[in-house]
Amino acid sequence: MTQSPPRATRSRSAQIVINADPATVFDVLADPAQHPLFDGSGTVKGRMSGPPRLYLGATFAMRMRWGAPYFIRSRVVDYEEDRRIAWRHPLRHIWRYELSPADTGTQVTETFDYGQAPTAAIYERAGIPDKNHTSIEASLQQLKVLVESRATTTRS
Repeated sequence: MTQSPPRATRSRSAQIVINADPATVFDVLADPAQHPLFDGSGTVKGRMSGPPRLYLGATFAMRMRWGAPYFIRSRVVDYEEDRRIAWRHPLRHIWRYELSPADTGTQVTETFDYGQAPTAAIYERAGIPDKNHTSIEASLQQLKVLVESRATTTRS
């Protein structure tokens, strides 16, 4: 029988460098209406409710589709302008984005942290963390293209 990883390691992350300043990247992450434009899972369909710009404690609901349509209401649980933003799903897993300056722009780390989720063992049996890791890598690539295309357009 395999053991589940300890809560501290129940996360998946990936990084990318985006050729734009942290404020430009953060503006996209803090705007829930932009989330479907860089979602690598294909499940995020649009914002249903919430503020146009996220802040610590803000709640927002997104239209989703994974087999069937549904919606998710999340709460921003970590926020530092131009550095970090994270929101918690009702099942207590957290999506986090951390930004730091890099030589050619901004290093962005996206993390799916499911250590506090009561369904963590179920996620693991279903392979969700590994599937989410693949989606994170796709999301970061799409975020890079989205942000860099806007940065190029505004510099032209």
